[in-house]
Amino acid sequence: MHFDQRTRGLGSSLSALVLVALLSVFGTGCSLFAKPAPPPPPAPQPTPAPEAHLLLKLKERRLYVVKEHVKTPPDGYKVAIGKPKFPTPIGKFQINEMVENPDFLAFDFNDPKKPDRGRIPPGPNNPLGLRWIGFAHAHGWQVGFHGTAKTSVLGQAVSHGCVRMSNMDIVELFPKVKIGTTVIVEE
Repeated sequence: MHFDQRTRGLGSSLSALVLVALLSVFGTGCSLFAKPAPPPPPAPQPTPAPEAHLLLKLKERRLYVVKEHVKTPPDGYKVAIGKPKFPTPIGKFQINEMVENPDFLAFDFNDPKKPDRGRIPPGPNNPLGLRWIGFAHAHGWQVGFHGTAKTSVLGQAVSHGCVRMSNMDIVELFPKVKIGTTVIVEE
């Protein structure tokens, strides 16, 4: 049989291609013929620890930090709440403002649209005490938890909707919450 030069060259090129294909198949562990392995399962994500929320019980005049159904402190913080004319709002809210050593803009609670009466800087005469934690809007102004040096009012309904706490208690509470923490206010 007689092959011309072109056929002989084609045969050796074809042999080389077959050899390369076989080597690549056996070199990869026959992966060309096996089913692809399923992807590994996703790594388990840690379950986030439930965040604390605040529970204000108006009838008890107590505020609780609740985490995993445990109230801390167990007997709660003694608070003063809104008087009947300006009740503390009931419902579910979120903390929307946190201020250390707040100042206070004095205004007319009977007509909050009137011009402000002035600013009271942080300090012992400030009606907001050492900390402010805002969580709701009612009666035409922001309502929140704040400190007071006048602890004799705690346990009473005397404020304009805000929740007063002793300065010591609000300072203790402040690092336990953050913007977005849930606040539940119940009768």
